[in-house]
Amino acid sequence: MTSLWNRRSAVVVAALVGMTGCAGVGDAGASGTARTRVSAPAAASSPSSMAGAGPSAAQASAASVTPSLVTPSAAPISPAPGSGPTPSPSGPPPFSAKIEKVSRDDVRHSWRPGCPVPLSGLRKITMTYWGFDDQAHTGTLVVNKKVAEDVASVFGKLYDMRYPIRRMEPVDVYKGSDYDSIDADNTSAFNCRNATGSGSWSNHAYGLAVDLNPRENPYVYANGSNAHRNADAFVDRPLKKPGVINDGDRVVRAFRQIGWGWGGSWSGAKDYQHFSVNGR
Repeated sequence: MTSLWNRRSAVVVAALVGMTGCAGVGDAGASGTARTRVSAPAAASSPSSMAGAGPSAAQASAASVTPSLVTPSAAPISPAPGSGPTPSPSGPPPFSAKIEKVSRDDVRHSWRPGCPVPLSGLRKITMTYWGFDDQAHTGTLVVNKKVAEDVASVFGKLYDMRYPIRRMEPVDVYKGSDYDSIDADNTSAFNCRNATGSGSWSNHAYGLAVDLNPRENPYVYANGSNAHRNADAFVDRPLKKPGVINDGDRVVRAFRQIGWGWGGSWSGAKDYQHFSVNGR
């Protein structure tokens, strides 16, 4: 009878242990961002620990933990490592940027022989940006190779601060048309063209300038007019709207940290979308 009682007790205890081992296992401890991946360590096991005398290895294991279940002062049994699902990372992906050489096909419309920077002097940055839809996206900027890493670092900061960007495509998507790119609220950089209202090369022709959210940050002439009707509601500053750049804000400071100036600080005409290596 004693042997039968011990066997029945072991079976009951084994069932209780199985129930206890699943409790409390879930997503506790999982990181709130995708930057940190949490994985549960594998449970250590020893084949020899299950061997030995007795009716079976499972019963022997159950019997060994019986005192802790029946002793009132004993601490609750913690789930064994690896006994529950691995917590899943959540949140948006981390910022990433890939810098590559530019091919002739990449800039079919925006570059031509005679431009002030050779094709070999350009780089393509494929990187993450935060959209107006509160989602992560991947876009592309073409810039001068001398500033590619600095520009990527700034956009990493913009992504971390969740500054929204409408779209980010090379101006070649618009066949080199600066007007069409601006009208589409496209963030862009290199374009072999003259400065607005000038016969001299723009900083964009060198790949040393970026136009950021041009609808929310229009070029405003000295008389207060602008060339794009979809930007009429964004002419005045300061202005608290998503994607808008204001004097001294985090966007301006991020570019200032790499030595770039902002067109919104010009006297007369204001180019709120424009950042460049020399401030012009």
